Amino acid sequence: MSTTVDPLATLGSLPGVAEAVGTVRKAVDRVYGHRVMRRRSNEVTSEAALRGARGSAALSGADWALEEVRRRTDFGAGDEPRTVGAALRLTAEAGTLLSVWRQSPLRALARLHLVAAGGAQPDETVGRPRLAGEPVAEPLIEVELPGADEVAGRLDGLAGLLIAGSEAPALVTAAVVHGELLALRPFGSCNGLVARAAERVVLVGSGLDPKSICPAEVGHAELGRAAYAAALDGYVSGTPEGMAAWITHCGRAVELGVRESTAVCEALQRGAA
Repeated sequence: MSTTVDPLATLGSLPGVAEAVGTVRKAVDRVYGHRVMRRRSNEVTSEAALRGARGSAALSGADWALEEVRRRTDFGAGDEPRTVGAALRLTAEAGTLLSVWRQSPLRALARLHLVAAGGAQPDETVGRPRLAGEPVAEPLIEVELPGADEVAGRLDGLAGLLIAGSEAPALVTAAVVHGELLALRPFGSCNGLVARAAERVVLVGSGLDPKSICPAEVGHAELGRAAYAAALDGYVSGTPEGMAAWITHCGRAVELGVRESTAVCEALQRGAA
């Protein structure tokens, strides 16, 4: 009798991961229990989306003040405005892709890249994994770039795991999706933005954060690019210690996202937002 191995669930037993999962669960439960969430959850969701987009853009080199992101309407000219615009579009798109993600994660990723690229790339490279020899514009992610064949194989493997389902906690699955996409950089551009949007899709679709009020992107930005890069190095190493460090880093990012939305709830309660 053969036993099917659940690789994602196995990661949940790494040192420190169960504690991170438990801490995140308690933090999420607390913000969902806030009295403001009873009547004004849509406002919290909208604000979390804006702040999450700002955080994701910051990690991709466009570190704008929140009020600048809120104020601007033109994101078409210049690298930084385009990055912020892409982050905003992705945050809006993520919530519409839950059913697609469950059936075909690769199709959902293609859609996310199409939304992120927004006409900034030649059409033939948008929404599909890169081919051999095609360049990747992702200067802030410095880990070694896998070849196109490896990318295709690992994407298929990731999609297979997600479709098959796992007993792994949502944090573990979200962290693996995020880390794998950063490591692979499967598209010619916008890989960091897409990876963080995919993390959001998993956290929402798993039921951990169904109203999308716990923006991990805020936490990743607050922890900083250096910590983000160091944690990613751990993921890419594939060692138990490295994988655990990446997952716990992602857990801390979710906690900080919860803290941000808790502050929004408090401001709404006081009538200050």
